[in-house]
Amino acid sequence: MRIAIERFRSGDGRTPALAIALAVIALSAQAEPNAPDISIKREELRGVEETIGETQERAKKLEGEISSHAAVRENLNRTLLDATRRLQDTEARAAEIEERLGKLSEEERKILTSLADRRALIVEILTILQRMGRRPPPALLARPEDILEAVRASLALGQMLPQMRAETQALQSDLAELVRLRDDMRREQARLATEKTNLNDQRARLAPMIAARQEALAAAQSALRMESERAQTLARQATTLKDLIGRMEAESEAARKAAEAARKADEERAAAQGRLTEEQRRKALAAPFKDAARLAPAAAFADLKAKLPLPVAGAILKRYGAPDGYGGKEKGISIAARENGLVVAPCDGWIAFSGPYRSYGQLLIINAGGGYYVVLAGMSRTNVNVGQFVLAGEPVASMGDGAAQTAATIAIGAKQPILYVEFRKDGASIDSSPWWAKSDSRKVGG
Repeated sequence: MRIAIERFRSGDGRTPALAIALAVIALSAQAEPNAPDISIKREELRGVEETIGETQERAKKLEGEISSHAAVRENLNRTLLDATRRLQDTEARAAEIEERLGKLSEEERKILTSLADRRALIVEILTILQRMGRRPPPALLARPEDILEAVRASLALGQMLPQMRAETQALQSDLAELVRLRDDMRREQARLATEKTNLNDQRARLAPMIAARQEALAAAQSALRMESERAQTLARQATTLKDLIGRMEAESEAARKAAEAARKADEERAAAQGRLTEEQRRKALAAPFKDAARLAPAAAFADLKAKLPLPVAGAILKRYGAPDGYGGKEKGISIAARENGLVVAPCDGWIAFSGPYRSYGQLLIINAGGGYYVVLAGMSRTNVNVGQFVLAGEPVASMGDGAAQTAATIAIGAKQPILYVEFRKDGASIDSSPWWAKSDSRKVGG
């Protein structure tokens, strides 16, 4: 093209139109070899744009699925927690009714004992009254000595009448109270029967919810079986709870991942709280268990004092630091549980161990983060897996009927199920009493 223009400028005798035509031909000749490359690039660009569009669509779809799964999980958690709370409330009401029945039975026993002790006096009074009713007044003139005897009897009776009146009133009051007590006992027994029926119904409804939760979490049954077998092997090798926790987190992949998740959650929460104002931190601590969709503890375990629920409904029979009967001191608390009572997680955390362990019965260890662990022992069955994250108030196990003897039941000599709870910090047991909610702290010393 440059040659054609130069020729035009130099006036080689050709017309301007011819020069322009030559320039166009030259330009076309130069552009023709590159035309296929441009088409290819355009096709590639179109393919990339289509791929980007498809990727964005897939990303949106995945985000929707993730949101849907999160919503389903939150709904399942809320349903499970609500059902668990209702079951615990029913267990608490049944326990209160049984306590009232015990008091009514004791009052009945005292009244019956009192009546039995006064039986001789009551018989004597009733005999005198009966004789007075059958004996006619004496003939005044025919037998004067009868009159004297009657006067003497009247004088003696006059002295006894106040006592008889008092005893009769006391007897009447006791008998009326006995009738009232027995009526109350019949009503309480009917209520107890209703509550026990409710308990059975609620347990039946809760069981499939727990099964659905575990099925949703158990993506690989073979992996779960391997982890369970590994946990049992480590439990047989461990000699102490500290040793068991250390072995699990060192040699069990699920427990190791749980420990790593707890550590990471601590770091992320600390970083997030560092950006909050004091007012925001106070509000977050006021309701640490509000978000049912949480995947990590919303608050540090150390900040949850006076906020944790007891894992079972019942009275605390042995406290931390009390003599253990073997020359040492208790490292945890022992709670009198109901037969087949439900056991819930007292805090958020990851399951570090689940299964039988020595004389503890079924044992659960929850990694609560920050170096804190919660130990639950004495159950007959657990329904969570190693590595699983659980929410405070979520059902994790159930008690038996007390027939199986554990270290806690033997130490107390109890025939009912006993749940043993121990808090540990950096490998050592600590007093758990500051952590229990005030509504549950009244049960301490039961």
